Amino acid sequence: MDPFRNMDPNIRCWAVRTAVHEAAAIGQASRLQQLIDRGASVNIVAEDSITPLHEACARGHTQCARLLLDAGAQVDARNMDGSTPLCEACSVGSLECVTLLLERGAKANPALTSRTASPLHEACMAGSLDCVKLLIAEGASLEANDLYHGTPLHVACANNHLHCAKELLNAGARVNAARLHQTALHHAAKSANVELIETLVEFGANIYARDRHNKKPVDHASPGSPVATCLRSYEAMPMSLQQLSRLALRQKLGTSALKVVAQLQIPKLIISYLCYQ
Repeated sequence: MDPFRNMDPNIRCWAVRTAVHEAAAIGQASRLQQLIDRGASVNIVAEDSITPLHEACARGHTQCARLLLDAGAQVDARNMDGSTPLCEACSVGSLECVTLLLERGAKANPALTSRTASPLHEACMAGSLDCVKLLIAEGASLEANDLYHGTPLHVACANNHLHCAKELLNAGARVNAARLHQTALHHAAKSANVELIETLVEFGANIYARDRHNKKPVDHASPGSPVATCLRSYEAMPMSLQQLSRLALRQKLGTSALKVVAQLQIPKLIISYLCYQ
C-alpha cells in the first residue's frame, strides 16, 4: 500500500526554499495571495520538510496562515523534526495562530516522535499562558511524555513559568510524574524559584523524591539559599490534615476536579480552597 496515496502530490516534492515559503515567513499576505492565485502549491516542502504553513505559524503571521489554509494547506503537516504548524505557533506564543489552527482541525495531541514535543510542551516552554489555557480546553494531554523534557509540567517548571505550572496543576496534571525519576519539584529547585516550589508542594509534590542520581529536590539547591531553606522547612513540618484532605479529594477527582468541586453544595470559601483560588 502506498503510504502517500491520500496525500497532496505536491507535498512529496522537495524543493529549495520557495517564494511561497518566503512570503509566508515575512508575513507578505498580498504577495502570498498573488502566488496562490498563480497556482503556486501551498503544500510544497523545503529540504527540511518545512511547509509554508510552518513558516507562517513559526512567526505568528495569522493572515498568511489563513490564506494558506483556505488554499488547501495541510493543517497537520510535519517537518523534519516531526513538528506540526500548531507546535510552531505554540513555540512563539501566537494565540491567534493557535486559535485558527485548532478551528481548522489541527490535532491538539499529534503523535509524539523521538524528535518533537507536543503543542502543549511548546506553549509551556514559551511561557504562553493563553495558549496553555486554550490547549487544555481543547483536550491537550497533560501527561504527554516526550523523550527530552518529560511532561508539560516538567517543561513549565524547568523554564520557570509559574503561571503555566499553576494552570496545568489546576487542570489535573500529576505533580509527581517523573522522567528518569526526576520530578517537577527537582526542576523547580534548580530554577531557584521559591514560589514555584511552594505551589508544587501545595499540590502534593513529594519533597523526598529522588532522581536517578539519588538526589532529593533540596540537594539541587544552593546551601543556605531561600530555596534550600524553604525545602528544609517542608521536611521539618508535616502536612496538615486539612491539606491532606484537599489533596485526597483532588487526586480522586483528577482532571474533573474544578468542574465537580464548583458544583458541590458547600460554602464558597471551601470551594475556593479546594480549587486553589
